[in-house]
Amino acid sequence: MSSSFTGHRTQKHNFPNTENYSIMADNSWDICVEEAVNVLESRQILRSLRPICMSKQNEENFVKSRGNEGDEYEVFDGLCQWDRTSVEVSVSIPTFQKWLHDEPSNGEEIFSGDALTENRKERFKKLLLFSGNDYLGLSSHPTISNAAANAVREYGMGPKGSALICGYTTYHRLLESSLAELKRKEDCLVCPTGFAANMAAMVAIGSVASLLAASGKPLKNEKVAIFSDALNHASIIDGIRLAERQGNVEVFVYRHCDMYHLNSLLLSCKMKRKVVVTDSLFSMDGDFAPMKELSQLRKKYGFLLVIDDAHGTFVCGENGGGVAEEFNCEADIDLCVGTLSKAAGCHGGFIACSKKWKQLIQSRGRSFIFSTAIPVPMAAAAYAAVIVARKEIWRRKAIWERVKEFKALSGVDISSPIISLIVGNQEKALKASRYLLKSGFHVMAIRPPTVPPNSCRLRVTLSAAHTTEDVKKLVTALSSCLDFDNTPTINIPSFLYPKL
Repeated sequence: MSSSFTGHRTQKHNFPNTENYSIMADNSWDICVEEAVNVLESRQILRSLRPICMSKQNEENFVKSRGNEGDEYEVFDGLCQWDRTSVEVSVSIPTFQKWLHDEPSNGEEIFSGDALTENRKERFKKLLLFSGNDYLGLSSHPTISNAAANAVREYGMGPKGSALICGYTTYHRLLESSLAELKRKEDCLVCPTGFAANMAAMVAIGSVASLLAASGKPLKNEKVAIFSDALNHASIIDGIRLAERQGNVEVFVYRHCDMYHLNSLLLSCKMKRKVVVTDSLFSMDGDFAPMKELSQLRKKYGFLLVIDDAHGTFVCGENGGGVAEEFNCEADIDLCVGTLSKAAGCHGGFIACSKKWKQLIQSRGRSFIFSTAIPVPMAAAAYAAVIVARKEIWRRKAIWERVKEFKALSGVDISSPIISLIVGNQEKALKASRYLLKSGFHVMAIRPPTVPPNSCRLRVTLSAAHTTEDVKKLVTALSSCLDFDNTPTINIPSFLYPKL
């Protein structure tokens, strides 16, 4: 474990002996996905990507840029003025007042009254943002903005359709190659959003059952058994629900990060094709999945291991490869889903996987097939973000320094840049959030249905663009509205959360 982690709570598990648990070679997932792809090909419904070059001249520039390995992208060795715009925001006074009184809003008040008159400074409240997911502060990076601007000037917005028709360009391919390299996978598929990526992955996994079923409709023992952490993201849950509705999967929900429970479910399940899916870094609690224990179970049971690394990509690991890199288990991850809308500061999602899995997902992942591809300028910007995130190592060091500082100043035992401060009931959470708002901090109260009743919380997120002084001021403000000694951060019983 690298020194960047400050308190990951993990337990060693001695699982029951499963050496006699036989895994038939012809049921291995590599063979299954290859057979599923072969079925699609035999039915002439295997879908293909056909990259479009914008023009011959631009294709030459594209090839040239690949040869330079990102050297044309300007990077910096420390916090710059523009980085602050990623954590400094303003809200209109009417919005500010609505927030203070917890009044509903549909956004129109930002243009109300004289909010946009010459006295603009008097009509807006400046806030320091501690609730976003721009962990590295890349959303305001000039190199990334310039990459998008240059692409807009050369090609317009685009794309012209879905990735399977005419929306997939050489710039999308360049982005996929860079993400595959980052995740140490054979290939990668870029999706419109991270939500769409999880949906596509779950549905495609389920499709293996129907494609390989003798009758076309899988019997119970032919279905895919999906084991899902109780606190997985909504996009995973919705993807599983769709696969379940199609009649392709059986679902088993294990208690949050409870490897004994998962082990018992796996041991008692007689279905041949098994999948375990989990967030790597949980967005609402800020804790890590027990990656080493999951790797151990994978070796015993031969299941397909899928992680959603939305909050770990670019933040964790020496190279920004994510939680799997941090825990040195990249080879044990079969599909790694991620997003470009958080630490990359851009937009879009991706699935890093093998070439066969990519073929299957692009042929059976509904949310990918029936969505327009991400715009060319966004693909260009996201590729620049991959380069910048890899080269500006100081950003990862900075965010983990902020984690250490918050932990030292508050005494709260945290292990990631996501700090979930459990307040209790809704009234307490709103009161604390209003106090922080008045103090100049944008920190949201998280309430049901996002979290269970009586586990309302303040969700604080740290960024490389924050300074030590920012953290000190925030902790001072928090200490005035919370009792740190009696404020749990995680470990709310998973049975309180809505089940899949």
